[in-house]
Amino acid sequence: QVQLVESGGGLVQAGGSLRLSCAASGRTFSRSARAWFRQAPGKEREFVAAILWLGGSTYYADSVKRRFTISRDNAKNTLYLQMNSLKPEDTAVYYCAAGSVYGGSSDNYDYWGQGTQVTVSS
Repeated sequence: QVQLVESGGGLVQAGGSLRLSCAASGRTFSRSARAWFRQAPGKEREFVAAILWLGGSTYYADSVKRRFTISRDNAKNTLYLQMNSLKPEDTAVYYCAAGSVYGGSSDNYDYWGQGTQVTVSS
C-alpha cells in the first residue's frame, strides 16, 4: 500500500505562484512513476505533469509547460509541483498519484491522494 497526502493549495491571484507538496509513505519503492493531475468543476480529470522517481525524467501537459515544474526530494519521499504565472483556468482540485508506468494516462496510476484545492482569481 502507498499513502499520498497533498498540501499547499490555496487562493492566489492571476500571475501568482503556489507550490504543492505530496508526501508519500508505505511501499513507495514499488511505484516508480509519480504525477500530478487536476480536476476542475464539471470537467474530467486531466494530466498535469509526471516524473520518474529514480531517473528524474519529466513530462508535462502542453497547457502547463514553462509555467509548472514537477520535482521530487528522494530523502523526504515528497513530490512537488511549483506553479508560476497562474491563470484562472488553472483553478481545480490537484491530485498526486503513484504508479508503475510513467506517462500521462490516469490508468497508469493506482494510488491517489485526497486532493488539494487551487483557486486562481482574475
